[in-house]
Amino acid sequence: MNNSILGLRTVIYMVPDITQAKEWYTSAFGKKPYFDEPFYVGFEIGGYELGLHPEKEDQKRADNVEAYWGVENIQAEHARLIGLGAKEHTEIKEVGGGIEVSTLLDPWNNVIGLIHNPHFKLG
Repeated sequence: MNNSILGLRTVIYMVPDITQAKEWYTSAFGKKPYFDEPFYVGFEIGGYELGLHPEKEDQKRADNVEAYWGVENIQAEHARLIGLGAKEHTEIKEVGGGIEVSTLLDPWNNVIGLIHNPHFKLG
């Protein structure tokens, strides 16, 4: 079977104020955007893209999709993001095999997942 799906490339968060969100995510992820336009801001994070897009007035928010960003120390990163203004969505929990996950809400209520998976090498 030939699989043409190459894997996760981009996670996009919708935000009401793209300038404010750009500043927050620059602090939260410790990187400046590589693409910075009024209609889209893109960050390269460990070989993947974090995109910020202005939300539309009639857009609905949902937390039925979660993307998890790999971290070495989930407790430290979870606490650091809360210190920057994120809110805990789910507490840190071990889900088996030494894998730990948590989710937070950014200041615009987008879900940010964190995962420490000792079976995957972080890039």
